[in-house]
Amino acid sequence: MNYFNPEDTICAITTGGGMSAIDIIRISGSKAIEITNSVFNKEISESKTHTLHFGDFIDDKEVVDEVLVSIFRGSKSFTGEESIEISCHGSVYIQNKIIQILIKNGCRLATAGEFSMRAFKNGKLDLTQAESVADLIESESEAAHKTALNQLKGGVSSKLKELRSQLIDFASLIELELDFSEEDVEFADREKFNDLLKNIKSELEKLIQSFKLGNSIKNGIPVTILGAPNVGKSTLLNCLLNEDKAIVSDIAGTTRDAIEDTLIIEGYNFRFIDTAGIRKTTDIIENLGIEKTLEKANKSEIILFIIDANQELESQLLELNKVRKDNMARVLVIVNKIDICDVDLKEDYISISAKNGEGISALKNKLLNFINT
Repeated sequence: MNYFNPEDTICAITTGGGMSAIDIIRISGSKAIEITNSVFNKEISESKTHTLHFGDFIDDKEVVDEVLVSIFRGSKSFTGEESIEISCHGSVYIQNKIIQILIKNGCRLATAGEFSMRAFKNGKLDLTQAESVADLIESESEAAHKTALNQLKGGVSSKLKELRSQLIDFASLIELELDFSEEDVEFADREKFNDLLKNIKSELEKLIQSFKLGNSIKNGIPVTILGAPNVGKSTLLNCLLNEDKAIVSDIAGTTRDAIEDTLIIEGYNFRFIDTAGIRKTTDIIENLGIEKTLEKANKSEIILFIIDANQELESQLLELNKVRKDNMARVLVIVNKIDICDVDLKEDYISISAKNGEGISALKNKLLNFINT
């Protein structure tokens, strides 16, 4: 049998593997039912789709396990082919034994993603839906789960189909205009042309942003904590995580390597990155840390720029203006140390005390607003 031959009947363990109460082995291909029928003690060759059959899985008349066989016929299955799912006891020995017997009787061990590939080739999934299967399996937060599930259910596909239809309509009108360009015939109002193009452009831009956000949600939304030394960046990270992740010291330049950790807020996985304080220094190692800081900022979705309430605000914000020049991330200005100093703030600034936790709830709510707007 050829590797990746679509004519092969393939099999694989579809559950996690290892010891468990129950495991499921999937078989897909034109001979799925025929092969299963040869190793099952009940006749299933004429059984209807979506039926369950309890019996013994056998090898040369010897019982291997009591199993439950689920039948999915042709277009009614995940792959669009004849498919079987065998639910067996979750012994590692039983799993491997059943796989060996299936291979001996004509199956081939499936490669990674081959069931989804067949579903794609047979029109059961489009490309975006096929990609979402892996995202759904790997989702680590509620938001990542919802994003992947929406894609699997065709949320992205339907939007792409709608845009494709609009583009085809637009191209058709343009072709008609070109075909009759020498005649005084106008098939569509020029203003409608412009409106249609603007709408398509707007929808494409929204899709691009949604893809970027989707990737961030899947991998953890990167949030870089920036600011001068000793403004409380590491203290803020520790406060958010509720643990002493980063070293806190009165000595400027303590943080040199970026420190990362994740926090789930209302189902969204945020990846916070504590960085070296931004300042002019002759220390070679510290300068390398500052370079890494700016690299992290350039790859972030959100920047938390921390300033010290005990220092003059405007001079601290000068560094922020430099960062913003080459960065598309959304910036949230955080005024820290309000526990030791009162200060009049602009409405769009958030005041906190990373030391005692004051204002942290407001900060979390602002992060959620950034993601949802």
